Amino acid sequence: MPPHLLDDIDGQLAEWCAARKVPKFRVKQIRRWLFEGRAGDFNQMSDLPQAMRGELAESFALWTSTIARHTTADDGTEKLLLSLAGGGQIECVLLRDKVRRTLCISTQVGCGMGCVFCASGLDGVDRNLTTGEILEQVLLLQRLLDPQERLSHIVVMGMGEPLANLPALLPALDYIAREDGLGISHRRITVSTVGLPKQIRRLADLDTRYRLAISLHAPNDELRNQIVPVNEKMPLGEILDAADYYFERSGRRLTFEYVLLAKLNDRPEHAHQLVKLLAGRTALVNVIPYNPVAGLPYGTPSSEAQQTFRSILEAGGLAVRFRHRKGDKINAACGQLRRSSNLTDIASP
Repeated sequence: MPPHLLDDIDGQLAEWCAARKVPKFRVKQIRRWLFEGRAGDFNQMSDLPQAMRGELAESFALWTSTIARHTTADDGTEKLLLSLAGGGQIECVLLRDKVRRTLCISTQVGCGMGCVFCASGLDGVDRNLTTGEILEQVLLLQRLLDPQERLSHIVVMGMGEPLANLPALLPALDYIAREDGLGISHRRITVSTVGLPKQIRRLADLDTRYRLAISLHAPNDELRNQIVPVNEKMPLGEILDAADYYFERSGRRLTFEYVLLAKLNDRPEHAHQLVKLLAGRTALVNVIPYNPVAGLPYGTPSSEAQQTFRSILEAGGLAVRFRHRKGDKINAACGQLRRSSNLTDIASP
């Protein structure tokens, strides 16, 4: 297979054009077709000479994955299960909410963090994705939008731990944020992490200014050790110190995510502990009622338990948002579609 263009768009195109004495403005044209024109192949780049389009197709691979499954929910949520040329499968999601069009993308095949309720990590982590494989998800999902629809937000909350793959993720996000890329503001790009203190501090020092979402899922180390096993090596105190440092350097309000698991972390005492843990921080608590995964013994809390939990957090002065569950009927929770799929229905993008 030829080199994947999306792994290093600028570098590879600059070298390719220089070798053929192609004017530099052609690079801008190609990039515009990729990010604005939603081109499906080089032949669709109609303002390029026909011969050049053929040479590009011979020199580079634009898509390296195949769509193993494409599912759509009544609420407009669409999910792709991608089979990768480099091995493995990943999932990515398009979420429609009023005027917002949000893409949720993955950074690894599987996940090594071991959160007990998560479908993504049931088989562990296989490998990191390349920059091109991360960016390809965005461009494939963008092609699902109607012509009048515009992408507004990116959340790196799919399969894998994003901060464990920063060398590939950061260049991809740079293309997404650049004016000559997708032009998505840094404040509309959210990176979700289970909480890797060293990498959080590195993000702060690099002045990336993306929004940071930290998956807590428990208000104390004892309970979090059960739910998020890596907490034993990186306890809450270290994570919160790194989060505070990120806020100081970036000025971005932090988000703390909390998946609410019936009869495990949804009790009133847990809510009170969470209030105490996060007191005084400029932060949003994003509470997510659990989306059940077949084969796992965890359930969605009752409406009464959810309301009690929310009331305690709000009474304690925390900014709270309860995430509305979308895409339940298409296994939109991360990792579910990969596990449930029979992989016979494979088509090219």
